[in-house]
Amino acid sequence: MYNNILSTTENGITTITINRPSKLNALNKATIEELHNAFAKAEEDATVRVTIITGSGEKAFVAGADISEFANFSESEGAELARRGQEMLFDYVADMGTPVIAAINGFALGGGLELAMAAHFRIASDNARMGLPEVGLGVIPGYGGTQRLPQLVGKGRAMEMIMTAGMIDANTALDYGLINHIVAQEELLPLAEKLGGKIMRNSPMAIAAAINAVNAGYEDGVDGYDTEIEEFGGCFGTDQFIEGTTAFLEKRKAEF
Repeated sequence: MYNNILSTTENGITTITINRPSKLNALNKATIEELHNAFAKAEEDATVRVTIITGSGEKAFVAGADISEFANFSESEGAELARRGQEMLFDYVADMGTPVIAAINGFALGGGLELAMAAHFRIASDNARMGLPEVGLGVIPGYGGTQRLPQLVGKGRAMEMIMTAGMIDANTALDYGLINHIVAQEELLPLAEKLGGKIMRNSPMAIAAAINAVNAGYEDGVDGYDTEIEEFGGCFGTDQFIEGTTAFLEKRKAEF
């Protein structure tokens, strides 16, 4: 079904693996399209409660974009490349109601770090290296990096990372708040699955509402507090709210 990625679903968790190890899992147009299709399939499947995104092999999550595809682009073609990619993949992932965990194994550079930042949170192996090296190529991050990195690590640290085009290691990324956990590489996917299991104990409707409310706080012209109020109120009309509150009052585990 796919040429550049692998997608498997087991016990309510879809694991999407970018599978171009000879290219250090670099993102090209075809891979971005396949990733969109895999994420869309997970989002539309009511049995999928969590999605994990990772890279094949031990060297790289995604080592960047496939530069050979756009080295000769014009200004308008470059703008369209960024617009299309953001809409198809990066913004799509960020706005999914199904939680997305990025499991960063090895290099997450350029578009790879941008993909990880589009996920709802990130964990990393102890050999992970992260950075946005685009200015060294005479271009800037174009898949949301100039926006999401400051939101996650603060403006000053983001400016330094972008302007120096340097990489940070996993410990620095943890200190910056870019990732939530560091583990040995062999423990990375098990941790992602463990976190996924914790998420799956809770109401998928409420989680989707929470994602929307949190994201609203970062949108221009949108009052995140108003979105929270609307989403909070909307929960009251659902079967999952009835089940959750009833289970609490009956001192049993809710079944969502």
